Amino acid sequence: MEFLGSRLLLRPRDPDTSLAFYRDKLGLAVYREFPGGTVFFLGNGFLELSGRGETGPSPDTVLWLQVRDLAATAGALAERGVPITREPKEEPWGLLEMWLEDPDGLRIVVVEIPAAHPLRRDSRQ
Repeated sequence: MEFLGSRLLLRPRDPDTSLAFYRDKLGLAVYREFPGGTVFFLGNGFLELSGRGETGPSPDTVLWLQVRDLAATAGALAERGVPITREPKEEPWGLLEMWLEDPDGLRIVVVEIPAAHPLRRDSRQ
C-alpha cells in the first residue's frame, strides 16, 4: 500500500468566516479554489475548507502547525487580530507552543521546535 498525499478536510459552520480566518488571519497560501471550497498549502500537506458543517469540531481534534519562529508568528497573529488562547511558552517536552482556535472552535497548536530538540536531530546511525 502506498499513500501519495494527504489533506485535512474541514466542514465549517460559516464557510466565509473560516475562509477569511485561514486565508487572511493565518495567511495560508491558496493551493486551489473550486465551487464550494478552497484548498490551502499546509506544510507538507493540505487543508481543505469545503461544504458546511453543523456541529463544529470535536474537542479531541487539534491542528498542529509548525513554524520557524514562534515569537514572530505570535506577533504577526496579534497584529492580524487573532486571539491567542494560550500565550507562547516552553513545554516540559521541550517544544515552544502557543494555542489558538479557528472560528468553529477547532483548537490549533502552533509549535516551534528548538534547534537542540531531539526532533531536530538525525537519529539514524
